[in-house]
Order: sequence, then structure tokens, then C-alpha cells
Amino acid sequence: MNPSRPLRLDRRGFLRGAGVCLALPALESLLPGSRLLAESALPMATTATGMPLRMGFIAFANGSNYERWLPRGEGREYEMNETFLPMKDLREQFQVITHLTHDAANNWGDGPGDHARSGASFLTGCHAWKTLGSRLHLGISVDQIAARQVGHLTRLDSLQLGVEGARLYGSCDTGYPCAYQYNISWASESLPLAPEANPRTVFEKLFGGGNGAERLSNLRQRLARRKSVLDFVLEDVHRLNRDLGRNDRQKLDEYLAGIRKIETQIEKAERFRLPDPTIPEPAGVPEGHREHVDLMYDLMAMAFHTDSTRVVSFAVAPEGSNRPFPTLGISEGHHFLTHHSGSQEKILKVAKIEHWYMERFARFLQTLESLKDADGTSVLHNSMIVYGCAIGDGNKHNHDDLPVVLAGRGGGGLQSGRHLKLAQQTPMTNLYASLLDRMGVKAEKVGDSTGRLEGI
Repeated sequence: MNPSRPLRLDRRGFLRGAGVCLALPALESLLPGSRLLAESALPMATTATGMPLRMGFIAFANGSNYERWLPRGEGREYEMNETFLPMKDLREQFQVITHLTHDAANNWGDGPGDHARSGASFLTGCHAWKTLGSRLHLGISVDQIAARQVGHLTRLDSLQLGVEGARLYGSCDTGYPCAYQYNISWASESLPLAPEANPRTVFEKLFGGGNGAERLSNLRQRLARRKSVLDFVLEDVHRLNRDLGRNDRQKLDEYLAGIRKIETQIEKAERFRLPDPTIPEPAGVPEGHREHVDLMYDLMAMAFHTDSTRVVSFAVAPEGSNRPFPTLGISEGHHFLTHHSGSQEKILKVAKIEHWYMERFARFLQTLESLKDADGTSVLHNSMIVYGCAIGDGNKHNHDDLPVVLAGRGGGGLQSGRHLKLAQQTPMTNLYASLLDRMGVKAEKVGDSTGRLEGI
């Protein structure tokens, strides 16, 4: 690289190097009208102050232990139930919404298969019918409705994350194609978007330059030379620092340190994993489940902070997941335990698992709260994060009274810090339609939506 060349930033704020395209966080010095960045603010998916407005959907599996989930009281004076104890310090950053339903997950005459229908309907609001072979027919999901209209504003139109391998073929829950159960994002009626579970692949998608083959080649070169992605943009970083204010320099340093921390975690997982010839696993996936979930959450946070995308879905567990939790002293599978038939021993084990998942979610929200946008507000403030499931009570397999959290303030347009109790049987898709409105996305309907939610 020529050290005398001038620093050139496009309107999206990228640092570029050999095989690397590194999106910058929101910096005051790069705001529209600044000396370094002259182009105007983006027209959609922005807040009133011009910050990126992000939309995230996080799906967990197997419903809830609803008696331990349901808040006591309504409005701002509500009391959190025990499942929400990890969220107590974040009380003002989210709202609990009750009485939402996914009728499309119910049995419409096609027999059992609640988990497949729940996974399929969670973001689509469409009913999954049992079909022969790999023939699929569902509907576009809310995240992809948004991605079609705001995806051009960012490097990636959307991101799909998971923690288990994707399944696009084969038969799963009582004859339903596996694609329904394991994919929550759908680009069309017949095209599921598989969640990526390998953090190395996600990292390269976020921070590697070029097309897929070029990114793979660049990754191999960096690994062979023991190079970080940061090594390839250092000259631009030094030039940029000369033009940034004190606060922006500190923010840039923290951002680059965060990237390197995630990169180091992935490298460590690759370097120290003992190979198991009977169970091949992709490189870059941490050994521990907690580390894996946290790392995917960290990548989601980094994708938002860098404005690499404004639309993310994350299946923190696929529907029907029967994962055991030995670190919690639980050897039985999660799905098995949710069919407790009133057994207090099983109920308490499910409570432990749900508490564990809520801890991971709370950690993610705290990360978003710690990341700042150029106007001084947090990434969480400028986000709309849905956390939920299309099954209400895991033992009953009902699809009303769904466990749903809406985190973030949507740039100031959402009312957090409360329990919002809606009318019975309110379609979950009405919430989605309301969030799309706030993104500036035009959508008459989402799945089976019947209108918009007032006062969220």
C-alpha cells in the first residue's frame, strides 16, 4: 500500500485492505455533513437522529414454562416472574407482550407436528402443510420482507444465524419436511434461508472482502501468515485517526479491540479443538454450548454496530431441540423435559434451561447497550429485538399466550419498561407489521396479520 495515498471513505464508511472490507461503527466525524463524509443520511431504516435502525428476531425452542414466565400485573408497575431474573438490570430496555398468538402453527387438519409448524410460522405467519418429498410451500418471513426494501442500504441485506447444523432436506416432525422445523427465515414460499452456525463463516461474511471463493482464499492466506483482518487496514486506521475527534478515536479503538477479541476466540477454538474422527465438526465452532451461543450473539451485535446489516434472525435453538445441559446438571433432553406431565422434577429442570437462555439473551442486550452510536445513544436504543417462540406452554403445545419480549426502543419510538397485555388471540404478525412500519418498509400484510398494534 502507498503510505502517501489519501484516505478515501465511501458513504457507508468502510476501511479496505487486501481482501478485507471493514465497516466502521457510527462516528460523529462521519455523520452526514461532516468533513470526512459528505453524503446525506439514508432514507429508510433510520431513527429521527439519523442513526441506523436495526431489526432482530431471536427464536428459542419448545415454548416456555409459562407460569414462571407470565409477569404479575400490567403496565410499568408489573413484577417480573422468575424466568426474567437475569433481566432485572435491563428492566427499562424491554417490554413483555402477552396474548400474542400464531394460529398458523395450529393443526388445520393435517395432524401432529407442532414443532415443525411452529418453526415455520414464527416469522412467516403462514401454515406449513405436510408435503411429499422436498416440495415446500410456506411464505416470505418478516425479516426478508424488510431485507428486500432496506437491504441495499448495507453491505449484507440480512444475516441468518443458528447454533445447530441446517437441514433443508429429509423428513422430520411426524412427516413434515425438515426445512420447516430448522429454518425460520424464508425468502419466498419455497426458499428457506439456512441459519449459519459456524462463527468463522459469519466472521468472514462480515469482515472478509470479495465473493465467497475470494474470501476463502483470503482467509487461508491470513491463517498461513498468522494475520488478523486488522493488519490489512492499519494504514487506513492511522490516517483516519488523524482526522477523528478524541471521542471517536476512543470509540474506534474499542471497536477494533472488539473485532480482535472475537477473532481471537475463533482462532483459539480452531487451534485447541481435539479432532473427533467419528463426529466431524466445522472449524471455528467452540467446544462449549454457552461459548458458542455467546459468540453468535457477539457477532450479531458486531453486525449491528458496524451497520453491516440492519436485519438479523437468530435461531438460538431449532424447534424441538432435545439438547441436554450437562453443565446445569441436566442429562435429559430439553424437548423431552418440556413434556413433564406435571412432574415437579422435570418442571424445575426446564426452569433451569429457560433461565440459562434468558441469561444469554440478557448478556446480548447488555452488549448492545454498551455499544454507542454517533449521537451518543446505544445500539440497543436504536434497535427492535423480538425474542420469542411460536409455542406458548411447552407441555401443552398451545400456540396462543406466546412468550414474547420486545427489546430496544426503536430509536425512541417504542415504549419499554412495561408489561403490555393485549386482547386475547392477537396475531403475532400484527406486531411484525408494526415494526416494519417503523423501519419505513411498505407491507400491507405479514402472513395472517389483521392490522397493526397500537401503542407499542
